[in-house]
Amino acid sequence: MSVPLLFGPYGSGQLPANIKDYGVNARWFHGFNEESFAACAEQKLEACVEFKTFRADFEEHPKLIPIGADGKPIRYGRLVQGICLSQKDYLAEIEEQLLAGMKQFKPGGIWLDYLTYAGWFETSQPDLQESCFCRDCIADFCDFADVDARTPKEILTGYPEEWTNYKCRKIAGLALHYSKLIKAVNPDCVVGAYMCPWTPDEFNGALTRIFAQHYEWLAEAIDVYTPLIYCSKSGRSPGWGRWWLEQSAGFVPAQRKVQLILDALDYPESLTDAAASEVPSWGIQLFAGAPLFHDPEKALTFKRSVEAISEALQK
Repeated sequence: MSVPLLFGPYGSGQLPANIKDYGVNARWFHGFNEESFAACAEQKLEACVEFKTFRADFEEHPKLIPIGADGKPIRYGRLVQGICLSQKDYLAEIEEQLLAGMKQFKPGGIWLDYLTYAGWFETSQPDLQESCFCRDCIADFCDFADVDARTPKEILTGYPEEWTNYKCRKIAGLALHYSKLIKAVNPDCVVGAYMCPWTPDEFNGALTRIFAQHYEWLAEAIDVYTPLIYCSKSGRSPGWGRWWLEQSAGFVPAQRKVQLILDALDYPESLTDAAASEVPSWGIQLFAGAPLFHDPEKALTFKRSVEAISEALQK
């Protein structure tokens, strides 16, 4: 399918009436929010949904907490993503929510969020824990890899590559399932995925080893990859997005698009640096960006960046 070139803010907050004058043609928001769809229709913006997949309130749903390598529930704080993927009842709830939203609304795109195993990467010092080792997950792994292992130690010492592959295939398989559900209702809907923003070799391969996001294996399901380039939160420089784009040819399948999401906390430096990249981003999302468009000078910076990216993509 042809993937449209989309630019705009992510999140809540009213946008000015002349928002399209600044190169904005889309808006991303959490869930199938009726008010957000109505606002997009009024301003003639593409409505794009951030759909929560594998994240839940562990206090409310303790059975969803993944088991760590020590056989106990993983450490977690306020910010954590990834649930035990053997919890089939909860997976069924996720699917029901997705189908209900697709039938009620017609989004221009669905971006699958928290499409990973457990962890949190929006920090400069991530707490990277091996998981998910409940009895059912171990049994599923043994069937997948055709091995006999009963404990996390046996798996991590004897079959680490098989374990990583198993998790990556699990995530890719669920992504494809959700993508097919979306396309069956609306074939023209863009399917995106919010991605851990690390390259495959960073943090000892944590992109696949911990979070189980494998760009090639996800390619059948995902039209647009969106790495979360939150520079300040991750302890990175404003040039991180540009650097990431220029590395991306080494691991992103050539037939797939990359669209950065940048943080308003890093505005405008991260955007202007990304707009100057020799490898352009296929559009831009600006997290918590709505307030910036009420400042004409900041809004014009966004417009100029849109123009620079669009021109680079035409070369």
